[in-house]
Amino acid sequence: MNIEDCLNEGLLAKAKPDLQKAKASIEMAEHKLELAEKEFEHGIFENAITSAYASMFHSARALLFKDGYKERSHFAVYVYLNEKYASKIERKFLSELNSLRLQRHDLMYGIEKSAEIQEVDAESAIQMARGFLEAIRKITN
Repeated sequence: MNIEDCLNEGLLAKAKPDLQKAKASIEMAEHKLELAEKEFEHGIFENAITSAYASMFHSARALLFKDGYKERSHFAVYVYLNEKYASKIERKFLSELNSLRLQRHDLMYGIEKSAEIQEVDAESAIQMARGFLEAIRKITN
């Protein structure tokens, strides 16, 4: 799937570029990262991973807002960044965005109890979210 497919299927929509929304999305990404760090400190690793993903998602949305797109799907955000920004964002961040997207989906919507989230996994997710946010800041500034 590519950006054009996402547009055709309604997973992405063109919009007017909006730098205010991009800035607000970065601010939300910062908030979600802080939340992930607090959850981690309290040993709530499952929520820390979900919040770290939310930080990455909001960081990514900032680019869509800047470029004049609205997302209707978390997967479409990944597709957009993978196609449009692969040369500007390290591959590890794009891979982790997709990996955490899938893990978050299972944690939030799965009907089976997932394997216990390990401290090291939550810590890694937070580090990735922090690095991803910095990469997005460089692109949006």
